[in-house]
Amino acid sequence: MTWWGRRLPGSPVTSLPPKPARPPRASAFLVAAGIFLSRIAGLVRTRVFAHYFGNSDAAGAFAAAFKIPNFLQNLLGEGVLSASFIPVYSRLLAEGETELAGQVAGIVASLLALTVSVVVLLGVLLTPHLVDLIAPGFHGEVRQLTIRLVQIMFPGVGVFVLSAWCLGILNSHRLFFISYVAPVLWNLAMIGTLLGFGGSRSQPALAVVLAWGSVAGAILQFGIQLPFIFWRKTAAGTSIGATIAPGLDIALAPVRQVFRSLGPVVVSRGVVQLSAYVDAWIASWLGAAAVSGLYYAQILYTLPISLFGMSVAAAELPEMSSATGTVEEIHAKLRTRLIAGKRNIAFYVIPCVASFLVLGRHFVAALCQSGTFGAQDTLYVWYILMGSTVGLLAATWGRLYSSAFYALRDTRTPLWFAVIRVILTAILGILFAFPLRPYLNSILLRSLHLATPSLPGIELRLGAVGLTLSAGLAGWIEFLLLRRALQARIGSTALPHHYPAKIWAAALSASAAGWAAARYVHLGNRWANLADVLGAFGLAYLLITLCAGIPEARSLLRRRL
Repeated sequence: MTWWGRRLPGSPVTSLPPKPARPPRASAFLVAAGIFLSRIAGLVRTRVFAHYFGNSDAAGAFAAAFKIPNFLQNLLGEGVLSASFIPVYSRLLAEGETELAGQVAGIVASLLALTVSVVVLLGVLLTPHLVDLIAPGFHGEVRQLTIRLVQIMFPGVGVFVLSAWCLGILNSHRLFFISYVAPVLWNLAMIGTLLGFGGSRSQPALAVVLAWGSVAGAILQFGIQLPFIFWRKTAAGTSIGATIAPGLDIALAPVRQVFRSLGPVVVSRGVVQLSAYVDAWIASWLGAAAVSGLYYAQILYTLPISLFGMSVAAAELPEMSSATGTVEEIHAKLRTRLIAGKRNIAFYVIPCVASFLVLGRHFVAALCQSGTFGAQDTLYVWYILMGSTVGLLAATWGRLYSSAFYALRDTRTPLWFAVIRVILTAILGILFAFPLRPYLNSILLRSLHLATPSLPGIELRLGAVGLTLSAGLAGWIEFLLLRRALQARIGSTALPHHYPAKIWAAALSASAAGWAAARYVHLGNRWANLADVLGAFGLAYLLITLCAGIPEARSLLRRRL
């Protein structure tokens, strides 16, 4: 038995050939497919939510309330386990130490269950203080509704964390799809709640019922993954979970390694989440509409991050963590995977940036414009979405570089850079939202020709655009720091300069084709118009990149054929 190249005393010598690495695009495709389905369900949920809530006070209260349990879910869930647990667990599996790997998994699950139980109890008791921290601008009935919603949703945090543990196990065994498609059940539970109760209850009452639907959905998301852990057979004829048993033995060397990495990762995830909470805190002073506007924009903004940034990073982490050989061989493998991952991300994310800037209004309208969500609300959310595009590529590339650091068992370097990002986000966010807001408003109102009388209070609410803009600028600084530090360790991971230039040219040209379709083709239905716009955009982008000789375009075409 070995641990990071050292044999533990009294253990038998085992030597199993490592599993052949799954092609990076195949793993990323499985992750992206699961995320795509869950995000589609999320978009449907958002549209139904917008239909019943619009940009109302109840919508703002729900958006603010959801951030508190979501913060703890991210703090203790997928991101933390991906960075601390998966590298250890995957390395043990690669070395053939399946029994030790199962023992480590059981101990981690037990400690997570104990931790989140305490966190949930404290969270329910301290909810009023948490709401005052996250939304100090809320008062009266809006504040009381937010408190009630948080207290209902808190128990779902524990379930989500255990669901993330399942994801870590399944990802390490290269079963990517089920964990990333499981959130579909959570979204369906919330959609069913809205459709079932939306026509018979007031907005505040419906928000309360929806919070209970969220908890029920979390239980479904966790439950669907368990059969794949405890009943799915491996090549050896036993189930993945055959060796997993609860325990609290933290003396094992792999367990200690998990928790040594856990501290910096928790802090890192915490400061990243703090950035979102700083935005929410500032937005609460801009009005409830700014909070809900940010919520709607982030649904679209996070879609390419999840589909293309998270999918590639999640698929690469267990592969990079399983790398063996000399230091140079490991570094060479990391460089190869990083460059390929960056190319894949750029091929898909850059056109997303261009389309959000040029065609974002049609996306927001198709997603949200229904019922109490009007055309002016669509414009407002589009402006916020424009600000979000500034840091979209940096956010997706940054996830990939962070995964490389985690594979090298270095969780501290991403932590320090995340701290820098949060500090910059807070400083720039306050500047853009308050002292610089009049200048930003002037630029936006002139360039976008917005009729201000039709949307009262727009000068104040446009401060939310500055929040997304500042977060994007800080994200680029974080990415550049990550790239510089990693290249100092493993060598250059830069892309040829002509590659991003070709992608940008193709994306902007395709956006022009989509804009022309939107302007001159009117089918009378927002979804039909959106399909026409996306069809023109996608076809133009594929043809241009094929003519430019982009390998990713040829690969995409082969998969479609």
